[in-house]
Amino acid sequence: MKAKILEKLREVEERRGVEILLAVESGSRAWGFASPDSDYDIRFIYRHEKDWYLSPWDKDETIEFMTEDDLDGSGWDLRKTFHLLLKSNAALLSWFYSPIIYMKNEKFYELFKPLADSCFSPIAVSYHYLSMSKNISKPAGLMKLN
Repeated sequence: MKAKILEKLREVEERRGVEILLAVESGSRAWGFASPDSDYDIRFIYRHEKDWYLSPWDKDETIEFMTEDDLDGSGWDLRKTFHLLLKSNAALLSWFYSPIIYMKNEKFYELFKPLADSCFSPIAVSYHYLSMSKNISKPAGLMKLN
């Protein structure tokens, strides 16, 4: 399956004109509790060419895909990644600890990982997981979707 995932990520790079800096498994497969019907939760950080960032117009900073072979991909542009990092985004921080890495730009990782570690806020992450636990404990009909 890794070959299919890498093929899909390369297709994203080519079609969208981006470079994927980090791509990891983020879901149940990454943490060792996948069921037989679990999909592949591929999360990635990417960057555009320099001129893309010089435009004054807002642009989409997310790339998503879902394939027939259960590849669920979602990536954030580098600019969006920095904004989320400053907020100690729990999902983003977890990507740097995933045991399953599909693609990794070593230079990016060496620069970004210490920054991610220094931006970690136990309070912000605690609020994130507390909020998730409150939503999970509600009956399905009352669950608030974010």
